[in-house]
Amino acid sequence: MRINTMQSMALTVPRSGSIETYVQSAYSIPMLTAEREQELATRLHQHDDLQAAQELIMSHLRFVIHVAKGYAGYGLPQADLIQEGNVGLMKAVKRFNPEVGVRLVSFAVHWIKAEIHEFVLRNWRIVKVATTKAQRKLFFNLRKNKKRLGWFSNDEINNVAETLGVSTKDVLEMESRMSNQDQAFELSSDEDDSASAGSFSPAQYLEDKQSDLATIVEDDNWENHANQRLTSALVDLDERSQDIIRTRWLTDDKATLQELADKYQISAERVRQLEKNALTKLKNTMVI
Repeated sequence: MRINTMQSMALTVPRSGSIETYVQSAYSIPMLTAEREQELATRLHQHDDLQAAQELIMSHLRFVIHVAKGYAGYGLPQADLIQEGNVGLMKAVKRFNPEVGVRLVSFAVHWIKAEIHEFVLRNWRIVKVATTKAQRKLFFNLRKNKKRLGWFSNDEINNVAETLGVSTKDVLEMESRMSNQDQAFELSSDEDDSASAGSFSPAQYLEDKQSDLATIVEDDNWENHANQRLTSALVDLDERSQDIIRTRWLTDDKATLQELADKYQISAERVRQLEKNALTKLKNTMVI
């Protein structure tokens, strides 16, 4: 059973306007008893019953809404958060095994939060604020550990670091990242020259005056062309000569003449001669 097939079963979350209708519809769907949930999960697990999957998904949409509300403080559209949570719910339903003996809601919460977490990290800032495991932990726990507005005190820093099992350096760095505000790359269209005489956007001062786009493109094209010609020229060499050229010139861990001599049971001087002859052939082949 594919996720995209299951996805069509869920109510469509409106991307614009009010989502109250969606929420009301989701909460109007009856919750399942433990016996009914077990029956549906067994039908899905054993017989790939899509109707059972649909009922399992629809009856748990209200729970996704509840989880998504906990991420409202990141400034992202609630509809998007719910939709991502629905994806996690569908993944959980697909993988749920009724024989384990737990309710679906307990199993699904991890999948729902995982999808929402990834969505928040991808979209909350253009510059990613959390890349390591410690930073991700901090990103989703820093706000709830703050007891006041403003910067942390030393005691708060130490308490958060100890509670979350990270270093104080990680706490300070994440607080700094989360406190910074994104700046538009260009001034908005309604800001004319007179109104923004003292304003500068990154587009105005981040230009690299030393870069020539035409030259860069030309150099890239020439490099690709040269690499293609080298690849074609290597094919014309015998296998031993190809190996000598690659191991002597085209790898980071370059072989010595003696290493190749031992490999082919010839003298180092003979390897040098083969290398010279191969380079001459390559040069003649690649001459334009």
